[in-house]
Order: sequence, then C-alpha cells, then structure tokens
Amino acid sequence: MADSFRFQYRNSNNFRFDYKRSLSLLFPSRWIPLSLIWAIGFILIVAWQRTAFDRFWIPPRSIPSLRSLVFNLTDFGAVGDGVTLNTKAFERAVAEIRKRGGGQLNVEAGRWLTAPFNLTSHMTLFLAENSVVLGIDDENHWPLMPPLPSYGYGRECPGPRYGSLIHGQNLKDVVITGHNGTINGQGKTWWIKYRKKLLNHTRGPLVQLMWSRDIQISDITLRDSPFWTLHPYDCQNITIRNITILAPLSDAPNTDGIDPDSCVNMVIENSYISVGDDGIAIKSGWDQYGIAYAQPSTNILIRNVTVRSMISAGVSIGSEMSGGVSNVTVENLLVWNSKRGIRIKTSVGRGGYVRQISYRNLTLENVRVGIVMKTDYNEHPDEGYNPNALPVIEDISFNGIRGQGVRIPVRIYGSQEIPVRNVTFQDMLVGITYKKKRIFQCSFVQGRVIGKIFPKPCENLDLYDEEGRLVKKSMSQNSSTDTIDYDS
Repeated sequence: MADSFRFQYRNSNNFRFDYKRSLSLLFPSRWIPLSLIWAIGFILIVAWQRTAFDRFWIPPRSIPSLRSLVFNLTDFGAVGDGVTLNTKAFERAVAEIRKRGGGQLNVEAGRWLTAPFNLTSHMTLFLAENSVVLGIDDENHWPLMPPLPSYGYGRECPGPRYGSLIHGQNLKDVVITGHNGTINGQGKTWWIKYRKKLLNHTRGPLVQLMWSRDIQISDITLRDSPFWTLHPYDCQNITIRNITILAPLSDAPNTDGIDPDSCVNMVIENSYISVGDDGIAIKSGWDQYGIAYAQPSTNILIRNVTVRSMISAGVSIGSEMSGGVSNVTVENLLVWNSKRGIRIKTSVGRGGYVRQISYRNLTLENVRVGIVMKTDYNEHPDEGYNPNALPVIEDISFNGIRGQGVRIPVRIYGSQEIPVRNVTFQDMLVGITYKKKRIFQCSFVQGRVIGKIFPKPCENLDLYDEEGRLVKKSMSQNSSTDTIDYDS
C-alpha cells in the first residue's frame, strides 16, 4: 500500500510538472498574460464607449421662461439652415409679441439668416446655446433711415444711413440675452465695399436701440458688425453685462464695441471686447447738430472689462461729444496688446464738455500709448460748424494705474483754446519700453500728482505728498514737451 501511495504521489508531481511546462510553452514570457488581459479590457472599453455617448449624452441647456408668454422662432416658420431668409418669421414673431403686450422669443440652436428687423416693448429675445442670428450681407435688404438728429449727417456719407440688423425705437423693457448665442453681422462684405468706396450710405450698426429705456443685454456674443456693434442712442437705464464682442483687429473699419450715445444711467460690466476700433466709445452728438440736440451722456459705470484694440483705444470719450459727457467711472479695466488704453478726443467746433471722469484700477499690457487726451481731432460733418464752439475738459482723475510694455504712458495735448484743467494722477506704476527723457508728455494742462508715481510726471503738474500737502508748484502749465508724433 505504501508503494501504491508513493506511485500516486510521483504521478501527481509529474502531472503538476507537466502543467507548468505546458504553460511555459504557451506563454514564454510572464508579461504575455497581462498583455492579453489589457487587450481584452481595451476591446471592452472601446465597445462601451460606442454606446456611452447615447447613455450619458448631456442635452443642451433648456431655455428658461423669463416671461409668462414664450414663443419659439420655429413656430413662425423659420428654418435655421444658414441659407433660408427668416426675416418674415422674425417680423411675425415680434408682431405677435406686440399684439399680446409682451413676451419672449426663443431662437433655438441653428443658423438663422435674416435681414434687419425691429424689436418691441416688453420683449425678451433669447439666443439659445449654438444659435446664430446671421445678418444678410446684401445691402439691398437693409432699410435706409434718416441721419441721427445729433449728427445731422450719415457719419460716413451725406443723406440717409443704413439701419441696424436688430433695431428698436421708443421701447420700454427690452431684454436681449441667452446661453451665449451669437448675433453675427457678417461684416466682411461691408468692410470691403467701404474701403473700395462702393457704398452710397453710412453702414449700419449690428444692434441699435433709440429713445428707449430699461434695457438689459447679457450673456450673448456680438461679432463682425458692419459698423459700430452695439449703439444705444438717447436711452436711459441700460445694463450690459457678460457679453463678448468680436471683430478682426485690422481691416474691420469702425467696428467699435459699445457706443453709449447721449445715454443716461448705464452700466457696462464683466465683458470682453476685441474689435477693429474703440472698445467702448462714449458719445453725445457731432458739432452744431450735437450742440442743438443738447442731450449729454451721463452717469455711466464701466467695470471689470477686458479690451483689445490695435487701431484705436480701449475706452474713449468722443470725438463726437458735443452734447457733453459727465460723471463717468471706469474701474478694473484691462487693455492688452493695443494701440491705446484710454483716450479723450475732441476739437474746435465740438462745444460741449468732458468733466467728472474717474479712472480707477487700470492695467495696461503692451500698449503703445497708455493715456491720451487730444484736442485737435479735426473731423467735422460739414462746413457749418462754429469754430468758436470750444469744448471744456476738466475734473479728470486717474488712480491706480499699472502696466508693462507701455511706450508712452501719458500724452495730454491741451491747447491754448482748449486747455485741460484739474487732472489728477495718483498711485501710478507703469513699465515703459521707450526711454525718451520726457516720456510723460503734456501741453496746456493744469492739475496735480499726489504721492510718487512712475514714470516721472511732466512739469506742468503740481506735486503733492500722500497727505495732500503741496510739495512743488508747476512753473508753467502751458509748456509743451518735445515729442514724436505717434498718431495719438
């Protein structure tokens, strides 16, 4: 029995030996089993991924009902293929909302080609995610309108001007918002025709609201306007926030981002603007027409805005400011890779005033000229302007200016006819790239510097210490520094 047991034991050991040997023959490397396991797992993952999109697909954000009555653009026969002209659908939708006393129009995902159309009061235009309202680029579809009364001229050509893609007059309670949907003016055709002088009338803005109040524009993208992008004209109580405005940095003439024009009580905040002219340009009419219209822009707050402008400036006032501009605050502004940061521009014949303007916490990154005030911007609608109508520029303060890569940090060119009065600089530190001795350039300027600033201020300004005590009075406020003209 013992022999039988030993026989069985030996055969058992032989069996185990043969098993291991067979595995070694099948898998000569110990990594091959792991490779097989990995390959099988990879195949399973690929198979799972093929169905995962259907099982875990996140639908587009639902459109909120911001008003009690809601319509979809498709309810009125619109087709979002980028080819079908949907002007009639927009017009029918707006007419229905007007008839009902107000409502919301949802523009769903798609590309909705249209000619210009009007909004109505108590209306919300909601642009859904991935929706694009496309302006037709054939000027024959754009209606002609009279010149703005405070301009008396079509701005580029005499006579009528083209209307805006989205327009409104004498409205109340208008909201344009969305899930970052886009209004695209397809401006390239317009820009080419303008440069080739093929247009007989002034180009139209992308969005223009006139003589209206209680306006909110938010959470959308505006791009490639034929002319100025967003133009509130003689409006009250306007809030613009969380918007993006885009146009090419060159070869897109006069594509200002936002142009508050004779507007009262306005906030522009938390937005990004990169365009082919001024990012924001505050206006109030042009020469004798603006003086007669006499409607200023006042009580305007601009904050938390990033701007890029290779042609003009981040934030401008003028040059059309004949109705006056006052009580403007610009704070927490970043201007980067631009020609200018801040600009105030006017000339003989403008009349009006620019006063009580406060700039706080400005950052200038790679800007050619940081702060510019220019009093010889001699562009007039016609020969009827009054050369004795002299604008007033006064009470301008700058506090908290930072930057690097700035060639000329400050250039203030008042004149004997139009001096710049009561300008204040405080807490300024700007890294410069141009080592000219008098880098802070002034003429016919009266004002002060509080505390130490860099670079060294011009000699036209009085110097005060941090406690507000006079340290050194200017010897000549009318002196002019030797400068090179950098097309400021």
